[in-house]
Amino acid sequence: MPTDSTSARASAWEWFTTVVVVANLAWTTLCLGGFRPETMIVTSALNALLLAAHLAGRALAPAGNGRPFHPAGWWLLPFLAYAAANVLWVTPVPWLGWRDWLGWAQMILVFWVVLNDVRARLPRTVVFGGLVAVAFVAVLLACYQRFVRPDWMMLGRTQVEQFIGRASGSFGIPNSLAALLLLLIPALGALTLRRGASAVERVGCGYLTLTLGLGLVLTISRGAWLALALVLVLWPVFAACGSGWRRAGLAGFAALGVLAMVGALYFSLPKVRERFLIMKADAGEKTRPIMWRGAWQIFRAQPVVGGGAGSFNVRFEKFRPERYQDEPLWAHNDYLNTLSDYGAAGFSLFFGAVLVIAWRCVRERTPCRRDGFDHPMLAGALTAGLVAFGLQLLVDFHFKIPALAMAFAMVSALLVQRAWPAGEPVGATSSGSRARDFVLAAAVLVAAGTYVLPFYRGESLRYAARQAINRMAAKAPDQAEQRIILTRARADLTRAGEIAPGNAQTWADLAYVSALWTHLEPARSVELGCEAERAADRALALSPIVPEFWLRRGVALDLQGRWSDAGEAFIPALKLAPASANVWFYHAFHLGLNPSTLELADAAAAFCLHLDPGNKQTQKLRQQLATSGHGR
Repeated sequence: MPTDSTSARASAWEWFTTVVVVANLAWTTLCLGGFRPETMIVTSALNALLLAAHLAGRALAPAGNGRPFHPAGWWLLPFLAYAAANVLWVTPVPWLGWRDWLGWAQMILVFWVVLNDVRARLPRTVVFGGLVAVAFVAVLLACYQRFVRPDWMMLGRTQVEQFIGRASGSFGIPNSLAALLLLLIPALGALTLRRGASAVERVGCGYLTLTLGLGLVLTISRGAWLALALVLVLWPVFAACGSGWRRAGLAGFAALGVLAMVGALYFSLPKVRERFLIMKADAGEKTRPIMWRGAWQIFRAQPVVGGGAGSFNVRFEKFRPERYQDEPLWAHNDYLNTLSDYGAAGFSLFFGAVLVIAWRCVRERTPCRRDGFDHPMLAGALTAGLVAFGLQLLVDFHFKIPALAMAFAMVSALLVQRAWPAGEPVGATSSGSRARDFVLAAAVLVAAGTYVLPFYRGESLRYAARQAINRMAAKAPDQAEQRIILTRARADLTRAGEIAPGNAQTWADLAYVSALWTHLEPARSVELGCEAERAADRALALSPIVPEFWLRRGVALDLQGRWSDAGEAFIPALKLAPASANVWFYHAFHLGLNPSTLELADAAAAFCLHLDPGNKQTQKLRQQLATSGHGR
């Protein structure tokens, strides 16, 4: 029988780990879930500190009190190694590949550290309480958003129109808030109903259950609702005691409860009714199947190793259907996205490891002692939350949201360490292993400061500059304000290129800024065109598969008056993204610069409007082409 680790007094290192994990989760969640790169500077720094402290803590452990690493963590490391190899030798967009790899690495890191270092009862309670507190604050923000300021978002941002009326709390997307709540609602419900719970515990946990349930309702997330409903109906079948008839009866009762709740929401809340009517009209989904088919086609093209880490959004262009002009970023299905990026090899290494860990947890079923976390009902509830989260992964990209990946890792670690106890304490640690752990801790901090933090710092500067440029294009300010915006953007992008020169998008955006400068200083068009060409060439040298980079080169050559050379740059963009309205607009504009190709320009613009009928830029271009044609 394994030693009872939960009864041991928590060490200072364990408390340090607990505080850092909870603080990092709170920070990341409250900053739009970690979607923005500037948030990930702090998140990554805290995770690096967490790993360094984990290694240093093992080096400083008293003789005879060390522990072997929990075997569950080792199962995930082959995927991490494979994913790194995929970034190095497979992906056509390495800067996006490293960003994706860092997301996986930090999720696995949190799982590993919580699993191995947070073992005493009180720190585990603090970790779970931290999760609940973060979710509770997110629900309070969701209520403010829903009932006071529907367009409000964290960090001074404004909610997009499609989500008005639905609450996202501290996240940018309502489905992300719903995913966090799915992890915790079953567990809080179990704590409310647990035998032996005091009246205070029942009232407190019941209140939290209802509050988080209200937050789930306010998200109006159909996928989350269906996932939770399915789990609640099936839970009695797998977790309840008694005969098969009793289990079936409980499942039927749960199904009736779910139907009654959904019916009440449907008839009382117009927004809920609207969402379900849209789902009926679209026969389930309209846009997600487009992304799913694209991911499947990418996987079929390279089934073993996939299209490359972080490559879905770029590879999708080849399979983009007409009349779909959104930029998906991810496949809205983490299983298909993993297949698309890493192929069958990567998918098997990660999700196969998850299945092995789950199987071992079911087989072991030997909790160390009876405290709240070891109660079978709570263990089943934590499992139910993870299953509901996993079901929602079929329609969303929660592993790409750092806060959700961290929360999933924390809940998984709390469950695994209870269901699959670690081994016995080991004897005295050798001086060689202590020195090794200290060296590794120092190496982690050096690697974070040298590579990881500059990576996110460069992307943060680039992202802010590009957002400013996009806002400028949408609002069309006067020339004085444009000059201020472009000057700041050029400085930030130049600095970003110095910090993280491997980010090809930085060089493409720098080419974009140089081209925009010609509107302010047309006399410098040739000079600025040369600058844009050099920046675009740097982007293409890093990744020739991105259509936008070819567009930047083509525009740069047009600015220099090299019309024929520019045409050769637009051809690869058309081949890479044959159904992109943006590519066809640039091609039409290029053709319109030559009087002899005005008819071809008009045909290209007409096809662009066929792909995107509401494209105002192209409508204006066609009017200009018509005027030029009449003048000729």
